[in-house]
Amino acid sequence: MVATTQQKPEAEKKKVDDKKGKPEPKKEEMTEEDQKLEEDLNLLVQRLSEPDTSLYKPSLETMRSLIRASTTSMTSVPKPLKFMRPHYNKMKEIYTSIAAPEVKKLCADIISVLAMTSDERTDTINYRILGSHEPIGDWGHEYVRHLAMEMSEEWKKEGTSDARKAELLQLTQDIVSHHMKHNAEVEACDLLIEIERLDLLVTYVQEVDHQRVCLYILSCAPLTPDPDNIILIRTALQLYLKFNRYLEAVRCAIMVNDVPKVHEIFAKATDPLLRKQMAILLGRHQIFLDYEGAEDSDALSELNSNAHLYEYFHSLARELDIMEPKTPEGIYKSHLEHSRPFGNSSQPDSTRMNLAAALVNGFVNCGFGVDKMMAETEEASRWFYKNKEYGMLTAAASQGLIWRWDIDTGLAQCDRFLYINDDYIKAGTLLAIGIISSGIQDACDPASALLLDHVQSERPIMRVGSILGLGLAYANSKRETVTKNEERGVIFELKKVLSDQKPSATPEVKGLAGLSLGLILVGTADAEAAMEMLQALMDKSETELTDPNMRFLALGIALIFLQTQDKSDVFVESLRSLPDPFGAMVSTLVEVCAYAGTGNVLKIQKLLHLCSEHYETPVAEKKTTSTRAGRGNPSATPARAAAPGAAAGTATPAPTGTPAVVPGAPRRDGAAPSATPAAPGSADASATDATPAPPAKPDLSSQQAIAVLGIGLIAMGDDIGSQMALRMFGHLIRYGEPVIRRAVPLALSLLSVSNPQLNILETLSKFSHDSDPDTAHNAIFAMGLVGAGTNNARLVAMLRNLASYHYKDQVSLMLVRIAQGLTHLGKGTMTLNPWHSDRQLLSPSALASLLSICYCFLDANNTVLNSRQHYLLYTLVLAMQPRMLTTLIEDEMKPGSLKQLNVSVRVGQAVDVVAQAGKPKTITGFQTHTTPVLLAHGERAELANDEYIPVTPHLEGLVILKKNPEYQPVVVSSKK
Repeated sequence: MVATTQQKPEAEKKKVDDKKGKPEPKKEEMTEEDQKLEEDLNLLVQRLSEPDTSLYKPSLETMRSLIRASTTSMTSVPKPLKFMRPHYNKMKEIYTSIAAPEVKKLCADIISVLAMTSDERTDTINYRILGSHEPIGDWGHEYVRHLAMEMSEEWKKEGTSDARKAELLQLTQDIVSHHMKHNAEVEACDLLIEIERLDLLVTYVQEVDHQRVCLYILSCAPLTPDPDNIILIRTALQLYLKFNRYLEAVRCAIMVNDVPKVHEIFAKATDPLLRKQMAILLGRHQIFLDYEGAEDSDALSELNSNAHLYEYFHSLARELDIMEPKTPEGIYKSHLEHSRPFGNSSQPDSTRMNLAAALVNGFVNCGFGVDKMMAETEEASRWFYKNKEYGMLTAAASQGLIWRWDIDTGLAQCDRFLYINDDYIKAGTLLAIGIISSGIQDACDPASALLLDHVQSERPIMRVGSILGLGLAYANSKRETVTKNEERGVIFELKKVLSDQKPSATPEVKGLAGLSLGLILVGTADAEAAMEMLQALMDKSETELTDPNMRFLALGIALIFLQTQDKSDVFVESLRSLPDPFGAMVSTLVEVCAYAGTGNVLKIQKLLHLCSEHYETPVAEKKTTSTRAGRGNPSATPARAAAPGAAAGTATPAPTGTPAVVPGAPRRDGAAPSATPAAPGSADASATDATPAPPAKPDLSSQQAIAVLGIGLIAMGDDIGSQMALRMFGHLIRYGEPVIRRAVPLALSLLSVSNPQLNILETLSKFSHDSDPDTAHNAIFAMGLVGAGTNNARLVAMLRNLASYHYKDQVSLMLVRIAQGLTHLGKGTMTLNPWHSDRQLLSPSALASLLSICYCFLDANNTVLNSRQHYLLYTLVLAMQPRMLTTLIEDEMKPGSLKQLNVSVRVGQAVDVVAQAGKPKTITGFQTHTTPVLLAHGERAELANDEYIPVTPHLEGLVILKKNPEYQPVVVSSKK
């Protein structure tokens, strides 16, 4: 033992000797040049510490030139800075001792540079401010970057005085100016975003680099929390206006849903073709404005109203040779399904199959104006009468899909069925008129003329058709006809329905009125309309709120606040006053809608927290959790009890997501429970012992279902968020409650609408065979949404296999058929994806339609699949858009009007070019086509030659071209 202790000190001594000996060989490695530099610098520092003040200035100037002259590699510290590091504190002492102001400033400059290698935070900035304020770039780019890095830390420090802030701001302006001159726009934007002074950017950006700056700012917007994301978009808007880029400015105004700003930009733009392209863009986004007073008002309103969309769509169909109508059987190809030897047990002509056939026929031939089922009146009637009651309504409404956008022909066709004695067919035809008019704003307003007469009808079914028809026809419209607050104003008439006491104002009619108001006022944050709907909900008793139709009033309120972000906060809180399961569900729904498509990570975390609640405790413990939740903070995360049907084996499980309030439930503020006995599903303990059952805890499962849908809705904004959400859904599926599992397929479909990614298809395919029928139903429908309008071969094969798997289950088979119809939507020429204009703009009405249908499927057994409300599938109409590129040019024969022109374009996968140097290629792996051409998800187009100049930088939809005056055609000289 003694020996070891003696050895230890010897070993340690050896280590110390080694350490001492280590620098020796390093000194030898130094080149003569480096040694001379070190000696020179040591001599200069020595001079500065001598009393002779006349040597100070020349010494500092020499030191400055030595530091500036040093060039170094990216990875190592410059030699002068390395050799000066030991003298850093000495230099600070020298600075304090110097009296001459000029020399003092020069010394401060040098210390500021030396501080880059020191451990002292903010010295670089402090000594820079004390220095001589020479051009900031003289010390090199790394110095400027170091200043910028320290700036963001210093700016955010608590208790910074105003004088200090002013100094820092001056320095920031120098840094930004330097960055802008040296092609480092990205660093300049980052610094200003950090210190929250983006307003400074407008003064420094030049015309040369404004495109790069704006592209970078807009791509940062989805990654920043509110309200910063709005500030980023508005800054880009100001920059575009500064350089007269009006079309791009309109796109920014659309992003923040600022309609007055759109009007203002329209007034500034003078180029008639540019104004027309702006009107087309607004029409594609489904913002419809009045252009009265403008000299080209007729042409603008015609383009904005999409009146000629069907003509361009038909020309695309003729080009692709797909005008021939298809039948549902031609889509199903049931002869290819694995047939069973003992015959098919499902009746070939069952009600659900007839209904599916009508829907599929509508989806497949959507917008073509020709089909084999509806063309002849007698044939159509025969089809209608194969269904019963509400089935007839849905079948009759499917004619609206076939004549979509073509108002003149479509209304003439519908007119045949408006005088039949059967109310269901008449109501379906009214809905068809709404479907034809959706996305088209004809100046004559045939939809309001025909439908408003039936809104106050004595027959509930007529009200159902006309109210939903109005919602679809005028979704997101800002025109006078819709908004006027008087008789025959669409919104005014629908509001009257909410307070209607007539027997025909059934909960179904009121629910649909709420949904239609939500669609028309989507994203307007109209507090007045939302308040009227909230009042209608507050007037209902707890039992009345359990009616599934009341959920549509809640959805209507949420749609009004779609993408309005923090404007919804007050309303979210006031909705919590409603009785609990319903109140919690509605407030979560409104919050989710307000942040839809923003990619807001904080909101997603909050929703995940809601989903993580598990309550599978015995009844005895339920009481404690219930009182704890009642006492707690009302805005705290609500705990969740097991679903009423999921407790001790009751015969039928409660339908998913139904806000079924147990009558004895305590209110949110912990008020005493009512005297009504608890519901049988939760009071199973009372059967075993004689003690009275504890008051049942509100079932907040509906809120969890909304939270899952919300994760998909918020994360659909950006690719990274979508990938993260995919992983989260994997966890939710494994560990979540049944309610959460049922919502996951729908949320998955929202992440990838009309974009059949293989991993999502495989996941949904797995759930479509799930043992829980509700999960399987949702997964089958989600497969339809994911592949909508793509004709994806793998998906078609999957659905065909599913049809033979579910051959006995009529409901599942109907959904498989509908999914097949959606996959072939418009024979593969359409998309349901709400993003457009190079995936920068999110169409509110399209998003509203997707959310509405997914929301219905959360409680499918009480809505879409209850043999009554399958007409709700038509809310998808708002999202159906052709995914084409058609090029137009001004008609020389008829000045002021446009004609179609076929030009060569290159179509390829879009490449992200944000913040890349030079002029990188924007597409890869392209093929050259002649317009009109189809664009798949993630594809981009560019003109193949310079003969024409596009008015818009994003070739998508209808694009106006101008002749290029400088174009020289390539002359091929032939050999003689």
